[in-house]
Amino acid sequence: MGKIIFYEERNFQGRSYECITDCPELSSFLSRCQSCRVESGCFMVYDRPNFMGNQHFMRRGEYADSLSIMGMSSGIRSCRMIPMHRGQFRMRIYEKENLTGQMVELTDDCDNILDRLRMSECLSCQVIDGHWLLYEQPNQRGRVLYVMPGEHRSFRDQGMGSIRFMSMKRIMDIC
Repeated sequence: MGKIIFYEERNFQGRSYECITDCPELSSFLSRCQSCRVESGCFMVYDRPNFMGNQHFMRRGEYADSLSIMGMSSGIRSCRMIPMHRGQFRMRIYEKENLTGQMVELTDDCDNILDRLRMSECLSCQVIDGHWLLYEQPNQRGRVLYVMPGEHRSFRDQGMGSIRFMSMKRIMDIC
């Protein structure tokens, strides 16, 4: 079980809202969100409602300023709790949208799909087991996308525009 506390102002000031599950629209509870504290678990926070837009992975800790830490100029607008997964990790990544083009199956982290897999880009995926983070640049850098079990036919549907992903990491931390 996870718990995150959102604050209207930077440095944990102003009104607060405690959350232990997904929240598609924080503005229902706070006028804005400029800082947060993760007391337990792992969460993805988003700069747009309904789990859309820029994302940031949050583990236990204090985040005093969402703008400087996460680059979220409009603050945090929604969050998703990431359930802990015990067991195998398995994901198929595809070079093109709609689960087409070259396919490679991953069971561990991949720092660079071009170097390791000879794959130029990843535009869709199917997560079979576990929870994963996809990164825009090699070595888990740049914009990030959280993917849970299921088919992800187009990352544009998740508010990511025409972004391509070049590295992947399993979420296996004890958060």
